[in-house]
Amino acid sequence: MKDILKSANPYLPLWEHIPDGEPRVFEWGGEKRLYVYGSHDTERSSYCGRDYVVWSAPVDDLTDWTYHGVCYTATDGSILYAPDVVQKGDTFYLYAAEGRGAKIMAASSKNPAGPFENPIETKLGFDPGVLVDDDGKAYAFWGFCGCYCAELEDDMATIKEETFRAHPIGHVPDPWNKNADTAHIDLRDAFFEASSPRKIGGKYVYVYSKRYVTPVPELGVYEPNNGFLSYKWSDSPLEGYQDGGDISFNGGEILKLPDGTGQQTYRWGNNHGGLVEINGQWYIFYHRQTGTDEFARQGMIEPVDIAIGKDGKIYIGDITYVGGEPVSSKPVEMTSSGANVNGIDAYKIISAGYACHISPLHQAYVKPVYEQADGVSAPVVNIKGGTTVGFRYLQFGTNSPKTVSVSARVKGQMTVRVRVDSYRGKVVAEFEMKEGDIAFSALLTSGIIGRRAIYFEFSGEGEAEFSSFTFDR
Repeated sequence: MKDILKSANPYLPLWEHIPDGEPRVFEWGGEKRLYVYGSHDTERSSYCGRDYVVWSAPVDDLTDWTYHGVCYTATDGSILYAPDVVQKGDTFYLYAAEGRGAKIMAASSKNPAGPFENPIETKLGFDPGVLVDDDGKAYAFWGFCGCYCAELEDDMATIKEETFRAHPIGHVPDPWNKNADTAHIDLRDAFFEASSPRKIGGKYVYVYSKRYVTPVPELGVYEPNNGFLSYKWSDSPLEGYQDGGDISFNGGEILKLPDGTGQQTYRWGNNHGGLVEINGQWYIFYHRQTGTDEFARQGMIEPVDIAIGKDGKIYIGDITYVGGEPVSSKPVEMTSSGANVNGIDAYKIISAGYACHISPLHQAYVKPVYEQADGVSAPVVNIKGGTTVGFRYLQFGTNSPKTVSVSARVKGQMTVRVRVDSYRGKVVAEFEMKEGDIAFSALLTSGIIGRRAIYFEFSGEGEAEFSSFTFDR
């Protein structure tokens, strides 16, 4: 019996919908684990939900996740937006965003999985992010279309008023608030939301969701877009922030077109996450969208590179080096493999829900699933002729498979071509899909070894629901 792939990108089970994930490595009970704290998309018709739950993984295997249960519910039963959790001493502090982010409560626990209790109302605001510095001082950052920060008192809840700073970085114009600040607008590097502070290599790094309001043709962006996680950096925690760059973008694989522009292959949406170092490797946690709205988001993870130049600037993302010196960075690619850095095991049963490339846009999509069962698959639905569904990357090892098998349903009849390395790459298998059948397979006409990208190209007049696939030697 074949194993079912249980963790790729998204890294949690496909039935779980936790966006806004803040990753934190904590040692508790004699074990270091990576904990993730985020909101919880359970309302289904609006953002987030009425509880926070906790998942964690051992630091030596980011594909082996454990569910710890509910850690907090709102004091007033309201919807909880994006939280953060930090440790100071032997206590863990949760910053809970009650009332859809209108009221930030600081609760505490001696266990990183909670429950978090004794909540205290704070003066922090939307999307709180907290940094505990090397000297034990704590700094909070928050805001929406305008950012704010301050040092916290030892109670980890009260702002030191004399340290309060407004607009440490420029922000996007706020189309939802006629009375919004306009004196600190930055059209090029605009803060939108999702404050996530870190200290890296002695530098203070402010990760946030950028909202591009000017076109970025090389990434296929031509209208206001807040699918990015970006950063600025400083040598001081509350001021002096300088230009950084973009770390991730949830618009899928960006196809490079002949005219030099880009084309997105996944429906972008809002974004929120943070950076974490595990065993010498840095990762960015972010989220993607499923369904046809932003109410069933899923946590994603990608490895990132970090370097500091001779000029003191910190580079984060996909870095370009000249003579060993970092000179620029760009967003890391969005993949299906996530923490499987050598690629997903091609010989497991792989859900179509791990696709990172679904084109053309706004046609086929990953259908959200909520059944809490091992092996539940999130299908790609509404597939018409001309649709391509891609996965980056699979690991085939040193011996090529002989066959590829697909589980799907089809109305009418369609032809599927399996391509390697590119959506226009070499065809290595082809088969017909007919209505009434649910399993399809074909012999490979060419060998595949190593870490490769795989694309399923659908053609014909039918309509398909693509559930899963696998390869066999």
